[in-house]
Amino acid sequence: MATGTPALVELTRLGISFEIREYDHDPAAPSFGLEAAEKLGLPADQIFKTLVADVDGNHVVAIVPVNHHVSLKLLAKAIGGKKAAMADPVVAQRITGYVVGGISPIGQKKKLTTVLDETAELFDTVLVSGGRRGLDIELAPADLVRATGAIIAEIAD
Repeated sequence: MATGTPALVELTRLGISFEIREYDHDPAAPSFGLEAAEKLGLPADQIFKTLVADVDGNHVVAIVPVNHHVSLKLLAKAIGGKKAAMADPVVAQRITGYVVGGISPIGQKKKLTTVLDETAELFDTVLVSGGRRGLDIELAPADLVRATGAIIAEIAD
């Protein structure tokens, strides 16, 4: 499969094995990630959300389980920074090329430093957004690291 979202194209280009997991997204759902867990029938800590933060003036991607928050303090520490804040959603969309609720850590417009929460290693596979709401990608944590160049660290609250 060499068509679809930039995330799917990138995984195909890299020769990384993945499974597409789609569901009917409800625009009224209060949480994109928890909606995915419910509709896909998977534990919420196996599904990871992609967040964009600003650490010491640089944009950074944080990948954490959908039922947790990113610890900005731990995120900054993971990359040797001092201060972190969440990026404005409009900025996150512009620099990643994806819409909020569908931001994939893979195939972003600009290569950003990426940190994956260490709990990903507890699973044989994890799910991340495939680049649009209602589309997740299931892959091995090691393959997610390979596709994103992620650092693995404790960053979830």
